[in-house]
Amino acid sequence: MWEPEATVVKSISGVGGALVEFEPGTGVVFAAAIALAVVHLLAGGLRAIDRVPRSGWLSFGGGISVAYVFVHLFPELEERGEILEESDVFVAAFFEHHVYLVALAGFAVFYGLERLVTRSQQDDTSFEISLPDAGVFWIHIGSFALYNGIIGYLLHDRAGPTATVLFAVAMGVHFVVNDSSLREDHEHRYHDVGRWVLSSAVVVGAAIGAFFEVGEALVAVLVAFLAGGIILNVIKEELPENFESRWWAFAAGAVGYTAVLLLV
Repeated sequence: MWEPEATVVKSISGVGGALVEFEPGTGVVFAAAIALAVVHLLAGGLRAIDRVPRSGWLSFGGGISVAYVFVHLFPELEERGEILEESDVFVAAFFEHHVYLVALAGFAVFYGLERLVTRSQQDDTSFEISLPDAGVFWIHIGSFALYNGIIGYLLHDRAGPTATVLFAVAMGVHFVVNDSSLREDHEHRYHDVGRWVLSSAVVVGAAIGAFFEVGEALVAVLVAFLAGGIILNVIKEELPENFESRWWAFAAGAVGYTAVLLLV
């Protein structure tokens, strides 16, 4: 469970954040960020995760990701809301009451992206937005780069090395699921360019977090947006019948990782 940590900072007036000194867990954070980056670079070589019928390992990884959201991220939002409730900053007070709407926004944004990609592949002329394949690719990859950057930044926000590792494991298996989907959507473009962009985004996010700490309100927004995005990106892979998802593998991942999170 997330807990606030005391951090030595150098304040910057008027910026809404602070430069931070390196903490003892910084090495763990960067090791985790590099490991997550490597996942995107190597996931395509995992022959065991065929798309159809869907590999049980992908469903198992999806269960782990969803378990982390419900057991850690959503309760974390509740705790952050209590902290924001005491803040005199209007924006912080607003998010104390609406932070779950941000999670809904994250869900909706990635749902919209999925619809954009699907419609572009079907050449549906009735769709309101007409973009070339390259444009769809960069919108999709750019959105996931932001997503990965948030994950890299939030590695610094975990309550100690153990919590950082648990977060990294959940996001690592989630990256495998995302990688499989993006590779299917964009094929050689993703392999040649996309995976490198997403790998770099995680490390860049971690680097930003090493030097700059944003306020509690913005961190709450990042966590909420990420939670909504994870739920959509996992569920969209599990529900389509043509993927022949493995419900038992999904349930095993969710139950198993829930037990780990509750016991550690």
